[in-house]
Amino acid sequence: MDARDPELKRELDATIQTRKELGDEYESALVESFLEKVEQRFDDTADRHVRRHMAERQMAAARGARHPSPGGGQQGEGMALSERFGFVAVSLVLAIPLSAIAVTNEGLPGLLVAWGGIFGVNAVHAVTGAEWFKRKPREED
Repeated sequence: MDARDPELKRELDATIQTRKELGDEYESALVESFLEKVEQRFDDTADRHVRRHMAERQMAAARGARHPSPGGGQQGEGMALSERFGFVAVSLVLAIPLSAIAVTNEGLPGLLVAWGGIFGVNAVHAVTGAEWFKRKPREED
């Protein structure tokens, strides 16, 4: 587990230890609880990122820039490098508990399926340039 989030590592360790003590009948509840904590952490991180991005756009608009873009690129170049890196980083952070769950339940085949899904999500994101993310909200008439 990555040392950048020691709290999440402690949560995973506690979940695994509790599962060992309580047995199989509580496994799904423990996994669900841990995944809720991971999801909340992801949501908090995504919210911070979106707020920061919006603040940067508002600051650039206030300065008179027409198409603010992190990294100084043109607007049509696709997602900024920081946004792509953020997506990949979050998917890798989420891969850690998903891998642990997959190995615990299904062994190597489960791990291969989990990582196949992680690879697939990142491949689709890279190919599409996250068009769904870049779409502007519809303006109301």
